[in-house]
Amino acid sequence: MTLYQEDTIVALATANGVGAIGVIRLSGPQAITIANSVFKGKDLTKQVSHTIHFGNVVDGDVILDEVLMSIFVGPRSYTRENVVEISCHGSNYIIESIIKLLIKRGARAAKAGEFTMRAFLNGQLDLSQAEAVADLIAANSKASQQAAMQQLRGGFSNQLAALREQLVNFASLIELELDFSEEDVEFANRDQLRQLVINIENVVSKLIQSFELGNAIKQGVNTVIAGRPNAGKSTLLNALLNEDRAIVSHIAGTTRDTIEEVLNINGINFRLIDTAGIREATDTVEQIGVAKTMEKISQTAILLYVYDALELSVVDLQADIAELVKPGIPAIIVANKTDLLDDVYTLDLPLPKGTDLVQISAKEKQHIDELKQLIYTKTVKGQLSADETLITNIRHLEALQRTQDALIRVLDGIGSQTTSDFLAMDIKQGLHYLGEITGAVSTDDLLDNIFSKFCIGK
Repeated sequence: MTLYQEDTIVALATANGVGAIGVIRLSGPQAITIANSVFKGKDLTKQVSHTIHFGNVVDGDVILDEVLMSIFVGPRSYTRENVVEISCHGSNYIIESIIKLLIKRGARAAKAGEFTMRAFLNGQLDLSQAEAVADLIAANSKASQQAAMQQLRGGFSNQLAALREQLVNFASLIELELDFSEEDVEFANRDQLRQLVINIENVVSKLIQSFELGNAIKQGVNTVIAGRPNAGKSTLLNALLNEDRAIVSHIAGTTRDTIEEVLNINGINFRLIDTAGIREATDTVEQIGVAKTMEKISQTAILLYVYDALELSVVDLQADIAELVKPGIPAIIVANKTDLLDDVYTLDLPLPKGTDLVQISAKEKQHIDELKQLIYTKTVKGQLSADETLITNIRHLEALQRTQDALIRVLDGIGSQTTSDFLAMDIKQGLHYLGEITGAVSTDDLLDNIFSKFCIGK
């Protein structure tokens, strides 16, 4: 993305489509002057920052619309440049006419993400905060919104800045040793350096481990519902969603493909995946469905194995659990149709470690809330804190993993009494990868790749 920051840019900041209002954003040195040239009302060039003014946008003698002009004088604005936001009526014709007029008066159409890129280049945001803006716009749950806000407020950046500062201090001492290499002096105490690197590596490791939860919050937690035909999987899906989403029939094998829906539990989105029944397939289509089921189970974050407590034998149940419940994947064994049993249901079968049993009636919607709470508890509860930094971005994860590799090389070098020049090289690499996250180290290609994914008006 080639940027000309002396240009004044313009774009629609609200979503495309007809609405009550549309907001057109201008940013750049001439933003206020250009806006004033089409505004019939107060002289905007004489108004103080953070004020709103009512008037008309005019093209010569033609009134295009009644608008509100919001003035933000740089550096007290989102981009740290002069910014004007024009609130007009949401007609596509009016919006297009005003934007064309502003371009005619000297602005140019903004590129994707250019407003936020200017905020980054002008020091208003670092790169991880800029990416949090896009995450905030895309947030579709309370948890994803909180994770994005925590990053936007600088929680992640502050952690990284503290780590880099400590490393920089030792890196400069080691560089000083290189200047006095002939005199064999040691300015950086190796024991202190080793402890510092261990502490930093522990923080980096914790951030890396948070990606599994952070990514699940951002994308939604994959939750596969699996079991034999007629176990009540589709009925359970409908009960969890509280709507008739899946076809329910007494005919075995009704579901032949996966059905995906989103369920929000305590602010977290769970991507419920209803799968084809596990059995010996009777035709090619069903065979494909069963294969898809097994594939989804291998990719899930949590498995809901549903079985008919009225019909399935303990031997068959044990075989299913052995086949479907995998180490490292949380699982809930769901005994369905327990309302039809004459006696209190008990399961005389040892369950795999970390596996829970819930008795429900999907048809009668009994104990569905209990199941929902258990789904949440097994995947999220205890791991989510408003003050905790969660890594949700694959670019950040990869940079942290490279940082960790460099730190481990530093520790190995200290243990084997590696010379200062090699230690300095590995420390510099760690600093480089940490800097890539916040933009302290960046390239045009990296910036283009990040900001091209933004919407035009942001």
